[in-house]
Amino acid sequence: MQEQGDASALAPLRIGVAGLGNVGATLVKILQNDGVELNKKLGRQVVVTAVAARSRSRDRGIDISGLEWFDDPVALAKSDSIDLFVELIGGEDGPALAAVRAALEAGRPVVTANKALLAKHGVALARIAEDSGAQLGFEAAVAGGIPVIKTLREGLGSARIGRVYGIMNGTCNYILTRMGNEGISFQECLRDAQALGYAEADPTFDVEGFDTAHKLAILASLCFGCEIAPNEIFVEGITGISQADIKVASDLGYKIKLLGIAQRSPEGIEQRVHPTLVPKSSAVAGVDGVLNAIALETDYVHELLLAGPGAGGPPTASSVLSDILDIARGTRVPPLGVPSHELTPYRQAPMRAHEGGYYIRLNAKDVPGALAAIASRMGERGISIESVIQRPDLRVSDPAADGIATRTVVLLTHETMEATVRGTIAQIASDGFIVGEPQLIRIEKI
Repeated sequence: MQEQGDASALAPLRIGVAGLGNVGATLVKILQNDGVELNKKLGRQVVVTAVAARSRSRDRGIDISGLEWFDDPVALAKSDSIDLFVELIGGEDGPALAAVRAALEAGRPVVTANKALLAKHGVALARIAEDSGAQLGFEAAVAGGIPVIKTLREGLGSARIGRVYGIMNGTCNYILTRMGNEGISFQECLRDAQALGYAEADPTFDVEGFDTAHKLAILASLCFGCEIAPNEIFVEGITGISQADIKVASDLGYKIKLLGIAQRSPEGIEQRVHPTLVPKSSAVAGVDGVLNAIALETDYVHELLLAGPGAGGPPTASSVLSDILDIARGTRVPPLGVPSHELTPYRQAPMRAHEGGYYIRLNAKDVPGALAAIASRMGERGISIESVIQRPDLRVSDPAADGIATRTVVLLTHETMEATVRGTIAQIASDGFIVGEPQLIRIEKI
């Protein structure tokens, strides 16, 4: 513990911020407005002294007139006028990668909120940081304002994690919540999310599950001590979710959430992102709107659920600031929880039998023998059907091209293999008894 007199004599920690979008501008505002309070906590000033962005003239609601301006973020990262570099540019390559690498190679600590960058280059950047003695903080890269990275790196001691899962994308959670609460379509919810700034003009990265996959890959590395493997994840988004699925799930006592799930097994690590039926009684089912939640299942503390705002300027900037303060205090931990040379190569586990079963929605032709044929195919593949639900009020398809009417049929299965289910559905489709694309959703026991 430092004496107060010694602490007050410490030189200010000079921050350079690259990227002045919503998060960057909010961070600068916090550091400018709360400087006195932060000084009390640290016994040291933390000040933004330099920035880099695309446009100097844009009004961001902050005063940057007294700050050194850099057109090139790499030049800012290399500059001796800063002690710590904050990267809030975004993107997995390009200026963001070049600037972060330049700062770390110079031995300068880095804080970033860039999950795409870390998912692709995190192991390499961790090695550079360890070789140069620089810290690399990325609390804001996963789940915004939720301190899950700090929990994994510092808070669980020797607890062994068996599974991590959660809601990691606020855009998808907002859409699914409104579909459930208001009975409106995916497209209508998406338009509202874009109008409110929750979704990008091109929402593909969010609604197709890729954003969640990047975050899950980072969490899996921290949880299981393995290399980051974003390309080894089964990914499925929410664009196929209909009101029929939402209503039937609700009647059965479930909500639909887009979950990222990673779990350890003797065969390796399984990572998957997909819409999931979760019991309404579960804690994660109560996390609605733009909130995120991460659940950690461990041997000592059993299940730990961390929930809170997963995106937006203030929550994300708060997590960036948390990393800055840790570095200012001298906290040192390996970026990925263990030294990078101790990370094990990622070994993908095969998809195992799914304990929770499956929800299958089919648009079956309304002809004699159709349901019997479907059930027969299921039986041939050893798939046990828990229940069959026919809902005339939830028809989601127009009549078949040959004029034959269809009916919406929902099948719930007992535990079975995913490959078996998908193979069976493909066979049923080739038999000619269904119209359109079947819907397949896992039922998760949580």
